[in-house]
Amino acid sequence: METAETKTIEIVVNGKTQRVPEGLNVARLLRFLEIDPSRVAVELNRAIVRKAEWDSARVDEGAQVEIVWFVGGGSLDGVGLGHDERSPHRS
Repeated sequence: METAETKTIEIVVNGKTQRVPEGLNVARLLRFLEIDPSRVAVELNRAIVRKAEWDSARVDEGAQVEIVWFVGGGSLDGVGLGHDERSPHRS
């Protein structure tokens, strides 16, 4: 006899084992994890999933999911400037 409880599966998200509801796709997984989909890229089982495919990319038991956030801002000041006085490796 089945119960009214939601069945869960075990997946790995960014290296951490988690239990999530069975039957999710990538888009629904992001909603479940409360992640803003406009600022991330997703890899499912070592393959990048394009945003257009999130609704059809199913997350199954044992799935390996990597979620990468886009971060704006910052500065490249002194980065890659081998001859700059701020670089400890001046020529």
